Amino acid sequence: MTLLFLANRFPYPPFRGDKLKIFHLAKRLAAKGHTLHLLTFLESDGDRAYIPELQQIFEEIHLVKLPKAKSLLRVAKGVFSEVPFQVLYFRSLQMQYAVDDLLRKNRYDAVHVQHLRMAPYMARHRELPRLLDLPDAFSLYWKRRLSISGNPVKKRLERLEYERVYSFEKEMIDAYDRVLTCSAEDQSFLQTEHGASNLALLPNGVDLDQFGGPPHDYSGNKTLLFTGNMDYAPNVDAVVHFAQDIFPLIRQHHPDATFIIAGQRPVKSVQALASAHTTVTGFIDDLATMYREASVLVAPLRFGAGTQNKVLEAMAMGVPVVCSQVGFNGLGIADGQGAFMRTDATSFAQQVVALLDSEVMRKQTGEAGQAHVRSQFGWDAIAERLETYLAAVANR
Repeated sequence: MTLLFLANRFPYPPFRGDKLKIFHLAKRLAAKGHTLHLLTFLESDGDRAYIPELQQIFEEIHLVKLPKAKSLLRVAKGVFSEVPFQVLYFRSLQMQYAVDDLLRKNRYDAVHVQHLRMAPYMARHRELPRLLDLPDAFSLYWKRRLSISGNPVKKRLERLEYERVYSFEKEMIDAYDRVLTCSAEDQSFLQTEHGASNLALLPNGVDLDQFGGPPHDYSGNKTLLFTGNMDYAPNVDAVVHFAQDIFPLIRQHHPDATFIIAGQRPVKSVQALASAHTTVTGFIDDLATMYREASVLVAPLRFGAGTQNKVLEAMAMGVPVVCSQVGFNGLGIADGQGAFMRTDATSFAQQVVALLDSEVMRKQTGEAGQAHVRSQFGWDAIAERLETYLAAVANR
């Protein structure tokens, strides 16, 4: 098949969720002989240095600049619009011209559109087979974010965005042949809220070559790890919540426990968490090394949706996980089969303490999670599922 990938971010280096997914899926589809074209935004001219890496996957690469100042101005002007702010940020006439021009010049068997932000560019092209790949159920994300918001002014803005997203999300779902969600929880939510009947599941995956290696060492050094982009609001909230509300309870039982926050672009509120017992690393080139050194991966996210790469990667390496419902419900496991779900600070801390107390529990939990993720979440299997969906819409 000849396929067009319409992506919201330049998919290299594959260090964040939206970049990771496009890179790994496209890489495997290209290896199977499909012809791939990429159209995406260029937010930094420095990304041009990585074009040779993507040329090994995509036959054609088309870039549209997205100046940050213009994006912010569009958002500011859109206060009285009904379009979500995040969609306004990525609104571009140049991108729409590029989409229309490519469709005139090429015959695509199907188009893969990544993210709600990019959905409008292909929404009116109903003559073409199209998939919309949602990393999250965004209305669920904003619903959860609203539930923990305290600042009245901030909460009002968040409610406005939730209402806009809810309406816009339904409109875009209805405009596409097939809409993909990354967890069964997201799929069920969208079916219930929007009455959508064109949903299918395409989970996030794990690079089993990168996150593999020798068996995990369960002897234990009492290192608690959190990974992720540290300018992403759910991650920022999670580590601040852990450091302030959960970690002190753990240290009452294990005063020598340490907390490592590993991820690029830590904001000031994250940097401020650094102490004798908490390390903020900034960017880490090889996250697999961090997982090897961890006793427990902690992910107390209080809002968000979908599945979490940090949870999948840790489980793939045999690291036991304690997480909230965000990141757990999409795993398809029972509590304790690789990860424990705990939703309040006290029970979360108690479960981490129980794992630190028992090498046997760490080993049993870690090995169960590793077996599950390696059988269900490898990128090869997920790319095959996407290939099936693309073929189905191409033959509609």
